[in-house]
Amino acid sequence: MRNIAFFLTPKSSVVYVTKNMTVRQALEKMEKHRYKSISILNEDGTYYGVLTEGDILWEMKRNPEMTFKDTEKIRLEDCPRYWKYEPVSISEDIDNLIRVAEMQSFVPVVDDTGIFIGIIRRGDIMNYCYQHMADQDDKSSVKPVSV
Repeated sequence: MRNIAFFLTPKSSVVYVTKNMTVRQALEKMEKHRYKSISILNEDGTYYGVLTEGDILWEMKRNPEMTFKDTEKIRLEDCPRYWKYEPVSISEDIDNLIRVAEMQSFVPVVDDTGIFIGIIRRGDIMNYCYQHMADQDDKSSVKPVSV
């Protein structure tokens, strides 16, 4: 099996926000890029967490008087998050990556010091496995030619 770096979408290709940004800024990035969730980093580039559409909806439910304008005042670090997106280390084994990806649509990846280096999408893992199985089926369906 491959190293998990094979599946990595690097930080330079991922949209993310920092925890000092507002919920509105995160919402606008999510809307622009059609994301349902977005990675949050600390100012030093370490992984902080993930904000999801559900987190925002739950916050609105808790505060029914909250308006869209109010989202300009709420820092991401102050917005409760209801699901903890567990990151994995780039040196993690593939078995743990798959275990985490079962529960998350993407897996944040960090280096050995906790610096966010990208994500691995569950769909990329599934596509690889599907292709691998199809390749195995093709190999097993090849019949030897008798002479």
